[in-house]
Amino acid sequence: MRLRGMIAALAASAVLPVANAGAVDLEVTHWWTSGGEAAAVAEFAKAFNEKTEHNWVDGAIAGGSGAANPVIANRILGGEPMGATMMNTGRDAEEMVEAGLMLDITDVVEASGVLDVESAPGLFENCKFEGRYYCVPVNIHSWQWMWTSRTAFEKAGVEPPKDWYEFVAAVPKLKEAGIIPLAMGQQSWQSSGAFGVLETGLGGVDLKMKIYRDRDMDAAAGEEMGKIIEAFGAAREFAADSAVQDWNQATNLVITDQAAAQIMGDWAQGEFSVAGEVAGKDYDCLPGLGLHEILDTGGDSFYFPVSKDAEVEAAQKELAALLISPEVQVAFNLKKGSLPVRNDVDLEAANACMKKGLEILKAGNVMPNTEQLNNPDTEGRLEDLWVEFWFDKSITPEEAHKQFVQIMSEAE
Repeated sequence: MRLRGMIAALAASAVLPVANAGAVDLEVTHWWTSGGEAAAVAEFAKAFNEKTEHNWVDGAIAGGSGAANPVIANRILGGEPMGATMMNTGRDAEEMVEAGLMLDITDVVEASGVLDVESAPGLFENCKFEGRYYCVPVNIHSWQWMWTSRTAFEKAGVEPPKDWYEFVAAVPKLKEAGIIPLAMGQQSWQSSGAFGVLETGLGGVDLKMKIYRDRDMDAAAGEEMGKIIEAFGAAREFAADSAVQDWNQATNLVITDQAAAQIMGDWAQGEFSVAGEVAGKDYDCLPGLGLHEILDTGGDSFYFPVSKDAEVEAAQKELAALLISPEVQVAFNLKKGSLPVRNDVDLEAANACMKKGLEILKAGNVMPNTEQLNNPDTEGRLEDLWVEFWFDKSITPEEAHKQFVQIMSEAE
């Protein structure tokens, strides 16, 4: 059931719990369950437990946003809300905010000073509704990366690629050496996310904005978009032998040099870090596939479901303030592999790839991601399309292109 229907059916009967006075055990839901992600979220828990009188109760939900969002929405609407919950930076919580189910934290955001030092101008606008703030972004995560194993390319007798086209040229040699050219897990969001990276890397930002922001159907139906879909069709052949399920398992194929490359967001850096890999030595990173060095400004944000208990609300606001404080931003993002939401923090300890991302951010080479431009229904239809195309090789690029144009013509 779509969220709008769930709100209509359940919101009227939602009953919010009353917690005990004093220190609060605040349940925090998220979907950070891989090794790198767990190390990162532990920094939030540590800060909350050490710097307040309250206690972080971890509510990890495996399976990513697709599995977690329905659980989160059902609990909030069903009268069993958590104290705080992570959701993607974008429009995922839009209808719950409109329904008055999320806490207004405008006072926290404004008092933090973060609006004067946003790493990406306008980032906090994603948390705004009718002039008020209802969430705090905690990082800038970008999908726009490809990660490569230096050892894998050395084994194949070719230089590590500097861009997508050099990678494609190296594929025959990689296959001859018994190396999987492209690592890709079986989860649907991985292949659909990879399409977005190809779309930006090969087509550029102007094309993407024409389609998703301006709803330019001529651009959506054009030859350039057709070539991108053809490249995506080739990519599914490169990943044919990548028989793993989870994204971090695919990352591990690159870490262990069984695969040459992976298209994945910068959260992959957390896995490289946990494995002791060194950027620029063991692995390399290609933002924008080495062709268009730009980052989208997606990421993770925390929302705070409304509570009738003043103690719970106070604890929620303390957590919100901590999440965007300079010290906690550094500790979390160094582990997560993402970029901080504020530009007044010291990231001297960042690795080579993270510093490359910071340079791109500093230059202002950023764009919104599609989750900030499309509503969840359109995002879901697009994900279904690219997943079906990825796994069903009987679907031609031409057929997929026609379906893409149809979806975008109906997008709200």
